[in-house]
Amino acid sequence: MRIHSLPTQLINQIAAGEVVERPSSVVKELVENSFDAGAGQITIDIEQGGARLIKIRDDGCGIIKEDLPLALSRHATSKIATLKDLEQVASMGFRGEALPSISSVARLTLISRTQDSDCAWKINADGAEPDFDIQPAPHPAGTTVDVRDLFYNTPARRKFLKAEKTEFAHIETLIKRMALSRFATGFTLSHNQREILNLRPAATDIEQEQRIAGICGSAFIENSVKIDFEASGLKLTGWVGLPTFSRSQQDMQFFYVNNRLIRDKLVSHAVRQAYQDVLFHGRQPVFVLYLTLDHVLVDVNAHPAKLEVRFREGRLVHDFLFSALHRSLADVRPEHSISRQPEPESMPVRPGPDSKSVYSNPYNNPAQRQASLPLHVEEAVKTYALLYPQPEQKQPQSRETPPLGYAIAHLHNIYILSETATGIILVDAHAAHERVIYERLKQQFQTGSVPSQPLLLPVKIKVSSTEADLAEQEHEFFSSLGFELNRSGPETLVLHSTPALLGSTDMDTLIRDVLADISEHGLSPRLQEQSNHILSTIACHGAVRAHRRLSIDEMNALLRDMEKTERAGQCNHGRPTWIELSTRDLDKFFLRGQ
Repeated sequence: MRIHSLPTQLINQIAAGEVVERPSSVVKELVENSFDAGAGQITIDIEQGGARLIKIRDDGCGIIKEDLPLALSRHATSKIATLKDLEQVASMGFRGEALPSISSVARLTLISRTQDSDCAWKINADGAEPDFDIQPAPHPAGTTVDVRDLFYNTPARRKFLKAEKTEFAHIETLIKRMALSRFATGFTLSHNQREILNLRPAATDIEQEQRIAGICGSAFIENSVKIDFEASGLKLTGWVGLPTFSRSQQDMQFFYVNNRLIRDKLVSHAVRQAYQDVLFHGRQPVFVLYLTLDHVLVDVNAHPAKLEVRFREGRLVHDFLFSALHRSLADVRPEHSISRQPEPESMPVRPGPDSKSVYSNPYNNPAQRQASLPLHVEEAVKTYALLYPQPEQKQPQSRETPPLGYAIAHLHNIYILSETATGIILVDAHAAHERVIYERLKQQFQTGSVPSQPLLLPVKIKVSSTEADLAEQEHEFFSSLGFELNRSGPETLVLHSTPALLGSTDMDTLIRDVLADISEHGLSPRLQEQSNHILSTIACHGAVRAHRRLSIDEMNALLRDMEKTERAGQCNHGRPTWIELSTRDLDKFFLRGQ
């Protein structure tokens, strides 16, 4: 067949295949145009999930009459002019394909007015017109794009649309995500003449947190850490959830680069690494994060729908993100999570409008606890809070009660019960001690000085020949961990010394577990990542075992260590190490003030 030029409408429809996947794709392109126009308020009206109508109005700068035909022409834009502009794109759109692509698969009407114009101008398009008829129309300053009957002329694509409810759910999710990128912009979203969202501009920190809470839920703000980190020309701000506030899916992960919502493997890996040893296995962190950097350092022209970007210095960005998040999570200490409420005497608990909620859910404020209490622990707390076991033990005299308080009892030889200035704390002794040992081992290992202590009697360990070969091969690595481990036969190892932090533990099992870790994960070249896993295994073996009775002095020593230890709120496996019950919670148990 002869080579021939394609019709204009077919060209636009082919382009639309990349840009317009479903109604939410149209909304995304048009709202981004409103962003670029400097809109302070954007109104989105949807009918039948977007299949019948998508109407978006903004109060932006508008388009002059002479430029309206160009706005509906392919590869025409006001946002870039040269290759240099393309290499440092600061706008959301820049290809000039959105409006002509949309008009080729729908009936589009564009109405716009600039601030200094006497009236607005209207233009209609369906992707096929060689010329456009421009008519005057009433309209305030700004732009309205009216898109009707999406895919009316491409019935095969219309058949792929999901149910109305599903398509609108995609639009609602999209608007929420876009609203998180522009706090200064107000958003109104309606479906079938019913208002669904009404988000006012958020200028102050409180208003921004209110918008976050309205979209992600109030529990997110109450269980998150605010980030503000800057280095090497990069800036990271936003909120990251505490490790104990996680989800089973990645549905509450929002990452913006220069206010553009993106999905990026490099970013995902940096976040996973930051949460590596504080998040319970199988759980997903939650975050709303904003990375700001020079536009020259990021290529936003890497994906047709602009959902992915390419960083020019990927390693720098990765390490910056990891360092910022890792440090922010490490800096969360008990004093940041303990309730800061006045004592009940100065602020009595008064009955609320629904006193029955005291019985159904006494923990109705997620900010005042680290995790929900199991029922059997809840009952134990009620009992011990009244009886205060071991009353003969006196608390150390101090002008100020430390964040985790002073130990009162060792419940079931597992949990430490501690009294604080604002309530009581329950600590999983093994999990907490495990984290303390782990962090100390990491610090010692990183400085190359893990103290070692000799054993009174060497320990012979029977292993397989493969394990013995591995132990001999990694002799220097074991030495760097504080172990003096030698091979004395084809299937025998002899242990002469251990890390001083471990104390007494089952060395036979510990060495086998460490060998298993090395066998599974290997070592070089990524020594740091794998060594942390091995150090975690060692810490788990060295931590105080459950059901071992602790004295009051031992428990208080552990509480003080926790207060000085990074990431003390979770054990090495991501489980919470402590929870709090405030005096207000205790009053609710016993209906005090009701």
